[in-house]
Amino acid sequence: MQKLRNIAIIAHVDHGKTTLVDKMILAGHILRDNAKPAGELILDNNDLERERGITILSKNVSVIYKDYKINIIDTPGHADFGGEVERVLNMCDGVLLLVDAFEGTMPQTRFVLQKALALGKKPIVVVNKVDKPNCRPEVVNEQVFDLMFSLDATEEQLDYKTIYGSAKQGWMSHKWNEPTESIVPLLDAIIDEIPEPSIVEGTPQMLITSLEYSSYTGRIAVGKVTRGSLRAGQNVTLAKRDGVTMQKTKIKDLMIFEGLGKKKVEEVPCGEICAIMGIEGFEIGDTICDYENPEPLPPIAIDEPTMSMLFTINNSPFFGKDGKYVTSRHIKERLDRELEKNLALRVTPGPSADSFNVFGRGVLHLSVLIETMRREGYELQVGQPHVIVKEIDGKKCEPIEEMTVDCPEEYAGTVIDLTTRRKGTLTNMSSDSERTRLEFDIPSRGIIGLRSNMLTATAGEAIMTHRLKGFEPWVGEIEMRTNGSIISGETGTAYAYSIDKLQDRGRFFISPMEQVYEGQVIGEHTRQNDITVNVTKAKQLTNMRASGSDDKTSIAPPKVFTLEEALEYIQGDEYVEVTPHSMRLRKILLNENDRKRAAK
Repeated sequence: MQKLRNIAIIAHVDHGKTTLVDKMILAGHILRDNAKPAGELILDNNDLERERGITILSKNVSVIYKDYKINIIDTPGHADFGGEVERVLNMCDGVLLLVDAFEGTMPQTRFVLQKALALGKKPIVVVNKVDKPNCRPEVVNEQVFDLMFSLDATEEQLDYKTIYGSAKQGWMSHKWNEPTESIVPLLDAIIDEIPEPSIVEGTPQMLITSLEYSSYTGRIAVGKVTRGSLRAGQNVTLAKRDGVTMQKTKIKDLMIFEGLGKKKVEEVPCGEICAIMGIEGFEIGDTICDYENPEPLPPIAIDEPTMSMLFTINNSPFFGKDGKYVTSRHIKERLDRELEKNLALRVTPGPSADSFNVFGRGVLHLSVLIETMRREGYELQVGQPHVIVKEIDGKKCEPIEEMTVDCPEEYAGTVIDLTTRRKGTLTNMSSDSERTRLEFDIPSRGIIGLRSNMLTATAGEAIMTHRLKGFEPWVGEIEMRTNGSIISGETGTAYAYSIDKLQDRGRFFISPMEQVYEGQVIGEHTRQNDITVNVTKAKQLTNMRASGSDDKTSIAPPKVFTLEEALEYIQGDEYVEVTPHSMRLRKILLNENDRKRAAK
């Protein structure tokens, strides 16, 4: 029987969690010594995670150190993926809180730490990136203590160990100005500080906290055995999260995590994290318990979604040109599959037969789903994001977020002006050397589309992060995008000649020779109203020449949106059309006369 330690790594985005896990993997000699290094960020194995440099799905890996087996769970840092973090914390007995030695504690650090402390997990603090110039490890350590104190940590939790180091350079130490050769001090601290899982005798109990999918065996349930032990071939009861339904079933195979993979075993003892195959129809939050006397565990409580979008089939003139799955049946099946593993997601039928209302944690959470579907060959259209409004004590309430903006001092006034226009209130302001940190309370509606405006206003210097604070009374109307759209009035090819003549009307989103259709949004008007133009008119080639009108055309480069920016940019009467190879903005009513009638 090996000695066990189960830990989760929690931190704000970009503070170096996944890099640290890489170093622990190397320290545990999981990869063969002669194997070529698997590059960096070994655990961020999905394309989207590598491109964006963020962790989206939590993952398990185990490292053998001395004669201890350390199960490590890498978690996302974004509050939008909080559903991942909450369920994962149930599997561990302690957490590694990673903090950047320069940036200090950030809003999302607080969000994840709050969850961990509430579940009574023992923390170890790692102050990372102490090799950065102008870092301030001691100040950051005090910040962490104050943060834990304000989150009502127990005395035992406040008596935490702090390790300093640089995950990138591969060393950890008890003193920040005395570098060592390896990350051994951290592994020793994990073994000394993190309690081993408690062994409880009795009938088996395991809460399903995560799931994996294999094309050979189907869905695999992952969780930590909290009581008794499980054996392969054992008859068990699956207790659903509603607390009433009980299904009799049988465990086919059992696996435990070893290194980056899994290993088949006959029996899993109490306290170990395992994967179970052969159980049908389970969901996250169900309990696997005794066949004769089932005793379900309380299911995981997950924060409610705060935002919704309308997903519908692509019915533009260009539908079906590059997508493989285009019907509403395909989209519904894909959303149902996503619901099985994405806890914070909800789907309800939309206003028409081929549309769906999809609820999620935020624009990022939903845009990652859309981007994944698009890469799998789906075509769909997405409406403007809306916040979810609740009625509390007879009052209309909306989600309010705590937003932190880090920017150079000279832009602080601009940032405050932009935020207060969207009903944000400044709650705190602090500055050190050249940068200022501003903290606001702002409605979730106000954040939609704010990031791109803020980056423009601060020459790309502002760093903006936010997390949900709670539901508060409705603050009234918010002034959103003020400029109208430039809409194509014809279907065809856009010519440089036409775009050149129309440049004084606004900024374009399309390049010359691109295919456009009637009703497509092809630019942003300089004024507040929408305007319909014809960009498919080519120059008439005659034999007559005039000295003034035959100049070369010079066209400003088009504005290219990322998926999140497009979702935040559109107005209520517009859709984003997403296909595997392109993304277009369009009006819901393509014909100009239909739009005029609807406006009346």
